[in-house]
Amino acid sequence: MLSALAVWHIASIKIGSKLLLVSPLDVLRRLTTLIYEEDFLPSVGFTLSRIASGFLFGLVIGLLLALLAGRFKVIETLLWPYMVTVKSVPVASFVVIALIWLDGKQLSAFISFLMVLPIVYTNVLDGIKAVDRKMLQMADVFRMPFSRRMRYIWLPSVKPFLISACRISLGLAWKSGVAAELIGQPEGSVGEMLYDSKLYLDTDDLFAWTVVVVMLSVCFEKLFILLLKRALKGVETV
Repeated sequence: MLSALAVWHIASIKIGSKLLLVSPLDVLRRLTTLIYEEDFLPSVGFTLSRIASGFLFGLVIGLLLALLAGRFKVIETLLWPYMVTVKSVPVASFVVIALIWLDGKQLSAFISFLMVLPIVYTNVLDGIKAVDRKMLQMADVFRMPFSRRMRYIWLPSVKPFLISACRISLGLAWKSGVAAELIGQPEGSVGEMLYDSKLYLDTDDLFAWTVVVVMLSVCFEKLFILLLKRALKGVETV
């Protein structure tokens, strides 16, 4: 981290133009004033609530669809073209289409949901397919109850895939969600602040808000993964 900041600082000195690249010290100074501004907390709350809701909704729907696809092959076949399309189409295309359907205030939640859904679905489905079939046969022989099968067979197999999916999709949810706000410019969002900074060539603000987004993304990811691991702490193989 310190080496990256040092490279950034040296690059800003070499370039010699705040318009092109501000120094980390300038960004830090701007951050210390930005957090006390009247619009800071409402903007952060606006973006955080919508990206978090989009992520959680995508997580739940992705889990449910993966469970259905793992149980019924026909559902996996039917869902395949939709998941491939969502993963392949650029975010900007979805944003433009979504602006026709939705209010701008819900745009980031919808885009985050779309980006998270196929990642969770694909990873969890891979986890389901990785279950040891011999363990399932043994469970059938000993007539193991569904709850014990879930705890000792299914969840241990799916757990690493689920955690990996959440790590990947959380970062993508933030990037795509803020990008959607940057294009749609819903009032009172972080994306609007980024757009205004770019419009007025306020590089200090642009970098400061970018740092805010990175910090929010990292903190949200760390907290969610911690809670998820704690929730799955008792899930171990027999």
